Amino acid sequence: MALAGRQSAYTDLLARHREPIYRIVRGHIGDADEAVDVTQQAFIAAFAALDRYDRVRPFRHWLARIALNKCRDWARRRAVRRLLTAALPLGAAEAVADESIPQDVVLADRQRLKGVMLAIAGLPSRLKEALLLHTVEGLSQSETAAVLGVTEKTVETRVYRARQKLNEILRGQSESGVSSRTTNDEGPSS
Repeated sequence: MALAGRQSAYTDLLARHREPIYRIVRGHIGDADEAVDVTQQAFIAAFAALDRYDRVRPFRHWLARIALNKCRDWARRRAVRRLLTAALPLGAAEAVADESIPQDVVLADRQRLKGVMLAIAGLPSRLKEALLLHTVEGLSQSETAAVLGVTEKTVETRVYRARQKLNEILRGQSESGVSSRTTNDEGPSS
């Protein structure tokens, strides 16, 4: 229906896929505000290229691939901007805390979440993409392999290595005082 130009079909597609694509982008980038912009860019690109969508493949996988490409573009632009200007730190503003939760707990949780998001964002792209799609978004190994264009075994290996690397980074943050409540609830093979 969207290919036929029906506006409500675009709205339906956006409503159905916006949150999972946003989570992938936010996990890749590590900044909520930037993730909104990149998610919008991904949908604009997808809708512009809708006539090239292969209906044999799942639509969500096609969107995820476009979103990951937009994340890579964002990372390249960010690297260039860093060379040209002194960038302000990402994530300077945070959402308002829920008043029912003690402020010290909110602050500690935010610091931990920020540390985790930055740690994920700092992973190499190939590890980060596999981790986000498989672990965060819940795609199966075969679905993740299809999105990334690799084998299922490669996905398994990348997710395992991403978890190992993430545990190392978080352990280092905890030891340096960045995150005081880092724990390792699941092993790298889960």
